[in-house]
Amino acid sequence: MNLGEQMTRREAARLIGVGAAGLLLPIRASHAQSATESSTMIARPIPSSGEKLPVIGLGTWRTFDVDLTSDTRRQLDNVLSLFMELGGRVIDTSPMYGRAEDVIGDLTSTLGIREKSATANPSGGGLFLATKVWTRGQENGIRSMERSMVRLRTKQIDLMQVHNLVDAHTHLATLREWKEQRRVRYIGITHYESGAFNEVEKLMRSEKLDFVQINYSLMEREAEERVLPLAQERGIAVIVNRPFGAGDLFGKVRSKPLPDWAAEFDCRSWAQFFLKWIVANPAVTCAIPATDKARHLEDNMQGCIGRLPDAKMRRRMIELMASL
Repeated sequence: MNLGEQMTRREAARLIGVGAAGLLLPIRASHAQSATESSTMIARPIPSSGEKLPVIGLGTWRTFDVDLTSDTRRQLDNVLSLFMELGGRVIDTSPMYGRAEDVIGDLTSTLGIREKSATANPSGGGLFLATKVWTRGQENGIRSMERSMVRLRTKQIDLMQVHNLVDAHTHLATLREWKEQRRVRYIGITHYESGAFNEVEKLMRSEKLDFVQINYSLMEREAEERVLPLAQERGIAVIVNRPFGAGDLFGKVRSKPLPDWAAEFDCRSWAQFFLKWIVANPAVTCAIPATDKARHLEDNMQGCIGRLPDAKMRRRMIELMASL
């Protein structure tokens, strides 16, 4: 969601230490660091291929569903350019998100980000574009996915997901063919409500999936009961949506100071607190907070730098939030 409507965050400060989970990759110093400082980025492999992705990506729900006026273009150009500069890869969108696909396609094409990011990104890959199919029927699904390719200005989608499980078996059959044809690189399913987890689990067991995208946060922990363990068992990458509980987490901590002990896992803001709790779960491949503000983007990206909370610290974080 648009985090500009939430509380102002602290600017990211110097982060030290080395992360203990996932692969650590060097990234370019952010604006919050001096030119002489170095930092590390936590990345995790996609189980089905071994390709590594930074554990923080970028969502586009609401934030990129805009008219590209000169002001919004400049604002979102800054967000995407900074995302690339800081080593970001995963951008998640959907035809359900209004104009977001077309805006992403326009901006990444105009900025040349897909080409530039292959050399600017330390993990050795360019932007990782993920979108979705959200309709019923094979032919409707094919038309929808082809429109997404046109809007995103690409001939290959990195990850195509069946949005909210709509006609999942039909679309997954098409996507298996498209994967063989290299029109898509990975396939997956999504949902944003824990009430759908039973159906999510059934598909995770019956279909060969590369990714599952689900809601998971300090406010919505149901996924850790069965979905996340099953993803590890089945070798399925996990993208986390709603990492801030649709913004409700910021409401709970409004005007409250960050606890001093957050520094033990290199955390300097509430956004980093919420994100580091999520990505400290080893089943999580990438969380995708949405923002249209460069300062929030930079703050979010610090969530994949430095140390992560261990199991004991994660329980302490849960207890803190429960007390608020």
